Amino acid sequence: MRKLGLKLIDIYIIRKFIGTYFYAILLIVGIAVVFDVAEKMDDFMEKGAPLNAIVFDYYMNFIPYFANLFSSLFTFIAVIFFTSKMAYNTEIIAILSAGVSFKRMMFPYFLSAAIIAVFSFMLSNFVIPPANRVRLDFENTYIKKPVRNTDRNIHRQVRPGIFIYMQSYNTYSSIGYKFSMEKYVDGELKSKLISEFVKWDTTINKWNINNYYIRNFSEEGEEVITGKRIDSSIYVTPADFTRRVNVVESMNMFELDEFIEQQKLQGTDNVDFFLIEKYNRIAYPFATFILTLIGVSLSSRKIRGGIGLHIGLGLALSFSFILFMRFSTMFAVGGNIPPFVSVWIPSLLYAVIGIILYRLAPK
Repeated sequence: MRKLGLKLIDIYIIRKFIGTYFYAILLIVGIAVVFDVAEKMDDFMEKGAPLNAIVFDYYMNFIPYFANLFSSLFTFIAVIFFTSKMAYNTEIIAILSAGVSFKRMMFPYFLSAAIIAVFSFMLSNFVIPPANRVRLDFENTYIKKPVRNTDRNIHRQVRPGIFIYMQSYNTYSSIGYKFSMEKYVDGELKSKLISEFVKWDTTINKWNINNYYIRNFSEEGEEVITGKRIDSSIYVTPADFTRRVNVVESMNMFELDEFIEQQKLQGTDNVDFFLIEKYNRIAYPFATFILTLIGVSLSSRKIRGGIGLHIGLGLALSFSFILFMRFSTMFAVGGNIPPFVSVWIPSLLYAVIGIILYRLAPK
């Protein structure tokens, strides 16, 4: 530790910080699991979910997901709790009186926040997504109702220059009605296929295109081909029409980037939702530093009301931060604010609040 330039007081604060952080996680996650079991017990019994699947497939994967989702909140609670206790026991005054500046005292706090932020970033981008696949499969099987596609007049760009259209799609029978596919080269229409309906064939994993005719355009003229049935991949699968938006929770950082590019190519309406998920995976770990700064600045002063008042003010401030983050992302989903801006506005605003509180903190 001394090789890292850490003093005894630094080790003391880091141990307090990390220890209280994990204690807060265990306490709040335990309460959340109890409420979740009470809420979903009827679904488990109705769908006949086996006990081992409930425990290992759902809750063993739900706990790390929930804990990481509110990691910044747990960080804030930990900072408020043990720092206010230090202030109440006059330990903060003793540290400052010993010649340690408030700025220097912040060093172990931010070192601990950096450890938690890196830990949260790695979890959200590489560890939790595979676990979420199991959790989401369990939810789709035993909790949520099957997805039913109700879209009409579906337009998709499935490849550069290749566009498909379906008047409607039946989720249960995997049939798309009034289907057409157009191919463009340098902005010029080269081929158009029109079919009464297409049906997914699970044996060959291709689409059966029924009662079709194809118009091919070339410099020599137009060629028309008709037929009863052909098989084609058409670059989409039934999963593309029944995928829930929260499927991005099961993708790691690189898979999410690739998925977003694919959705942009296809002209999907809810790309903003996927971009918000991407930016949140960076913004949430970064919020650890902001809430640490606010927590230390707010709770380092000994005031009337003691620890209880500190915790009350801290919880109100942290919940307002989370609420503001959720509220701002609603505008991005509605298309009023770019996703990147909506995700980072709360962090920047509360960073300013943190700086103000830091300047007002006892030095």
